[in-house]
Amino acid sequence: MKKKDSKNYLDFVPEKNPEIEYEADEDGIITVLIEWKGFYHKIAQKLFRRPRVSDIRLDELGSFVWNAVDGKKDVHQISKELEQQFPKMEKPVPRLIKYLEILHDNHLIYWKGEKHK
Repeated sequence: MKKKDSKNYLDFVPEKNPEIEYEADEDGIITVLIEWKGFYHKIAQKLFRRPRVSDIRLDELGSFVWNAVDGKKDVHQISKELEQQFPKMEKPVPRLIKYLEILHDNHLIYWKGEKHK
């Protein structure tokens, strides 16, 4: 019998990947800068003229969450701040968890205590 993988994301503490650079504009909107490294990325840069660095501009919600990730607050604490900042948002906790999963899957954040790849 398979054991169900039960994760309580509310207890997880996200922390930014220290290798990821980012900048904020005057409105507080974050732009994440991702440098494409490695053999296959070098080939894509030469053959397909792919940029060496991609910039990903986050929206207001994404920028708020990015700034809230400090390596100290758990997801539950961030969700409370999110609900205060965006009181009319529908389903804020599932949206926050999904967004953090996307950041994690793309190696922009790690969960505290997790080994970095």
